[in-house]
Amino acid sequence: MRILHTSDWHVGRTLHGASLESAHARFFDWLVETVKQEAVDAVIVAGDVFDRAVPPLEAVQLVDRVITALSAHARVVLTPGNHDSALRLGFGQDWNGERVIVRSRVADVGQPVVLPKPDGQAGAVLFALPYLDPELARGQLAHALAGREVARSHEGVVAAAMEMVRAGHARVDQDLPVVLVAHAFVAGGRASDSERDIKVGGVDLVPSEVLVPPQGWQPDYVALGHLHRAQFVAGLDGGDGGSVVRYSGSPVAFSFSEAEDQKSVTIVELDKRGAGVKIRVLSTPVERPLAVLTGQLAELLGPAYAPFREHYVSVEVTDRVRPAELVTRVKAVFPWALSTQHKPVDALSQSQVDLASRRASRAQSNPVDVVGEFIAAVTGRGADAEIVSVIRESYESVRSRKAGTK
Repeated sequence: MRILHTSDWHVGRTLHGASLESAHARFFDWLVETVKQEAVDAVIVAGDVFDRAVPPLEAVQLVDRVITALSAHARVVLTPGNHDSALRLGFGQDWNGERVIVRSRVADVGQPVVLPKPDGQAGAVLFALPYLDPELARGQLAHALAGREVARSHEGVVAAAMEMVRAGHARVDQDLPVVLVAHAFVAGGRASDSERDIKVGGVDLVPSEVLVPPQGWQPDYVALGHLHRAQFVAGLDGGDGGSVVRYSGSPVAFSFSEAEDQKSVTIVELDKRGAGVKIRVLSTPVERPLAVLTGQLAELLGPAYAPFREHYVSVEVTDRVRPAELVTRVKAVFPWALSTQHKPVDALSQSQVDLASRRASRAQSNPVDVVGEFIAAVTGRGADAEIVSVIRESYESVRSRKAGTK
């Protein structure tokens, strides 16, 4: 049977204040058409359907339309991510029927979902793990496991959930291929700047061995959500005939760290249990490309960068001295510039600037010298005589006014 794996829609999100509603709408139109053309049997949405727990009305309406359209052509299985509210996403899940299945409750982790093939025969069995917050989920998991203690960590709660999955799998046809859905940060995956920090006790990773043990029971395909870059988890691409563990990634870019990423969905074809899976990656439509532009202002505003004028851009200007009216001049050429920063080529990093500032404050008793040291740290060169003169005059003026008020 054929499954389409997607995740991390984050409907309702913005990019540096710019609305992504039209980008999502374009992707959803493409997705529905793809499901029809590819004769997809089931669509898996592996968490972070919405960008926040209480999404705006427009986001809810957009998701409602696409789920309704998808369910006319395929089964749809959704599970909440760390951005979603499991309670809200799972509202009414008992009336969704067989076309739309929401797995949002911890208690249902071990309940199998049998996905039919076009002829009505069982084609695969699916188990879904919603995002498991270690603090909130461990009590429910302990109850489901007859009171056994569950560690307060991502590894602990996912390991407990996998015990429920293996027990649930023992109750179904063992010849059916097994699909596991999970929203988690699995070790071996590459993050971007746009994922929310989920660290507990300084740790946010789940070892891949928890989902795919090196010995014994293994799923055929693990459909992951959370990381926004499409990727196989290291060493688990099915090349050796074993389990395939993959992040579909977000269909839309949510940070400039993803400017070079190819956004996609994953088509998974399954046959019999343990027979391996076939993977195809389909690129999703791009509403407006992203680019990070770095250089001197005159160069950036010139013809060499003309191809990027309709992109969303992050502009880093490297002139030694901050150009006058920088943002206005950039916007005049790049109307979709979402971030404009002055970063002189010789300037130190922020941490180095902070360190230099602290050292200057400790080492110098003269405030004029302290400011001069700070300017040198920020610009990468010492303050010239004219700047020092302005600093000194300003300092003396302030000191005189303070003295006059005493």
